[in-house]
Amino acid sequence: MHRLALATLVGCTLLPLAAQAITLTDDLQLMLKPQVVSDYRSRGLSMSLGDPAAQLEATLLHSSGAYFGVWTSNVDFGLDLKTRLEQDFYAGYYKQFNDDVSLDLGYLKYTYAKEAQFNQSEVYAILKAHGFKFASYYSNDLKNFVGDDQDTLYTYIGYSHALPAETGLEVRYGRFDFKDDVFVSGSGSTRGDYHEWEARLTRSGFGLDWGLAYVDTDLSRNECASYYGYTDVCTATVVVSASKTF
Repeated sequence: MHRLALATLVGCTLLPLAAQAITLTDDLQLMLKPQVVSDYRSRGLSMSLGDPAAQLEATLLHSSGAYFGVWTSNVDFGLDLKTRLEQDFYAGYYKQFNDDVSLDLGYLKYTYAKEAQFNQSEVYAILKAHGFKFASYYSNDLKNFVGDDQDTLYTYIGYSHALPAETGLEVRYGRFDFKDDVFVSGSGSTRGDYHEWEARLTRSGFGLDWGLAYVDTDLSRNECASYYGYTDVCTATVVVSASKTF
């Protein structure tokens, strides 16, 4: 199954969100972020079969730049799979070099209740420079029908820009590469990677942070079904979100 890219949750967002966090001590802050989304999409794919999801993030931030947190969401993989809960644990170090450049290095552990075969870990690096983001996530313990311990590499480039009327624009283009050819087309050809992209508008209002995103991948319906079991979890969609940071 697909895994969550926490780039919008940790890493490059840590410094500005710290200003909204709850102060525990002189060196330690707690950030809480509940969110609801119309479809839980991760790297272009639906983790909730197109249904809404409720999510919660809790992150401890230290003045040194170190952080630790947990993120959770309801999920639905269908196919008689029992898991309905994803819990992700992460830890890392965030360094702000100046107003325009920062680096985030960390470790992620994804866990799925009642379906431990989907558990996976990743290490990641996210560089932010002058509005651009360059990120890479590597795993060597993904299990799939090809076999255990399949290397994967997810990379993306993103860009954020402030628009008029206090609206933000975020765009991302990513590539998810598997060690083996796991996607099979209708003609029988195979490949081991796919591309995904997202364009997202953000705006604050009524005490909440709102998002409107267009998400898509280059996987065909047959390729999607060959690995994920459904033809429509990889197709284009619009996702609406609402969140609040404490």
